[in-house]
Amino acid sequence: MTNATHYGRLIGASLGPGDPELITRRAWAALQSGARWLYPVKRAEDSSYALSIVERGGLPIPADAVELVFPMTRDAEALAKAWARAAARTVELLREGRDLVFLVEGDASTFATFGHLARVVRELAPEVAVETIPGVSSFAAAAASSGLTLAEEDETLGIVPAAYGVEVIDRLLAEFDTLVLMKVKPMLDEVIDLLAQRDLLAHACFIEKVGAPDERIVRDVASLRGHSVNYLSLLLVHNPLRVHGELRRGCRKRKPAE
Repeated sequence: MTNATHYGRLIGASLGPGDPELITRRAWAALQSGARWLYPVKRAEDSSYALSIVERGGLPIPADAVELVFPMTRDAEALAKAWARAAARTVELLREGRDLVFLVEGDASTFATFGHLARVVRELAPEVAVETIPGVSSFAAAAASSGLTLAEEDETLGIVPAAYGVEVIDRLLAEFDTLVLMKVKPMLDEVIDLLAQRDLLAHACFIEKVGAPDERIVRDVASLRGHSVNYLSLLLVHNPLRVHGELRRGCRKRKPAE
């Protein structure tokens, strides 16, 4: 009779978008629980933004912390190999019986690597228990930092990666009161042109590396045309011209302006 493998838990600890004071008490406790740290990098030996958030919070990096490489590429084969390696390494460490805490910038359930990693790990080892610790999303922090409101009363809110393209963004601008465009860097000039065409530049705000020491808020979004911006950037766009009528099922009709 063989003994069953006792796996540690895989914990996704959301750290918020950059300000260590936004790390929740639950995530802070997980970081200090004795679990082994895993942290993501784009290339081997690169710095980790998630790790830097914790460092700014005053926690020392454990000597046995392990980096996992998640390359920034659209090459499907390269991505699949990287994910397979990361998941296999994670399962290997979990077999030691010790919990692993994976450091996630922002919120672990929103455009994050943790969900995919956890899914592949469970495919390799279905017995693994997974815990996700929620956190502050970048767009919620950006709205607070810029003094903007994402949605009021029965207003609608859309959140989409800018990589979907201007045609999709154009359609969504007509459907939502506020649109959050994530990872806007590669599409910034095209989005600026679209907002200019729709007369919405005055209702847009660009936020880069929210919560970090070098956070940048730009309200004159047109001034960014032709300039390079950080990958960790987003646009908040409010559309005051959206036609309101019968809202989505379960919502009441908007009251006419008095």
